[in-house]
Amino acid sequence: MKPYLVKTPNFIKFLFRNWIWSFSKKEKALYLTFDDGPTPEITEWTLNLLNTYNAKATFFCIGKNVEKHPHIYQKILENSHTIGNHTNNHLNGRKTEILAYIENIKICSKHFKNNLKSKTKNPTLSTIETAKLFRPPYGKLKLKQSKMIRRKGFKIIMWDVLSADFDTSISKEKCLENVIRNTENGSILVFHDSIKASEKLKFVLPKILEYYSEKGFVFKQIA
Repeated sequence: MKPYLVKTPNFIKFLFRNWIWSFSKKEKALYLTFDDGPTPEITEWTLNLLNTYNAKATFFCIGKNVEKHPHIYQKILENSHTIGNHTNNHLNGRKTEILAYIENIKICSKHFKNNLKSKTKNPTLSTIETAKLFRPPYGKLKLKQSKMIRRKGFKIIMWDVLSADFDTSISKEKCLENVIRNTENGSILVFHDSIKASEKLKFVLPKILEYYSEKGFVFKQIA
């Protein structure tokens, strides 16, 4: 596996300051994010656990997964979490032609809208219309793609702490350590509600929720 940074350095946040990496350090709040879903059982397990702690989160969904599992997508919204666009096919922006990449994002957004139930039943379902969030798969994006995405009204959401739950070469204990060592007020944390990450997620997430709840943190969704 290629090397990656668990903690995003400040100089990277400065260089790419049009992207959102973290939030204010003045408040004891954390921003849990989950990439690559919705995934049967795993996303639902995640939602149930978040409800136990009254924690809110942001789910960066892949369009084709929303199309396959609309009932899980609906559950995310009904539980008052926010969702973000993660492309339709989990594309690597640096390996994809600019217009093809933008079109793939549009397709993902269409799946989001086409799989909404009546907004009159639950006002939180309108979050897809108001919270235009985007996270590039692998964190890889060309600057021209970034400009076009932002012109379309999206906020590009990156991260402060990468749990590395996707990394099959590390232990679940190391994954937990990645989070505990590097998280601070306002951190955006990345997890994955995917089959690949599920073993580590199910070990780490309950411990993170308990640990930071006891320390007086709140878990907020990105708006």
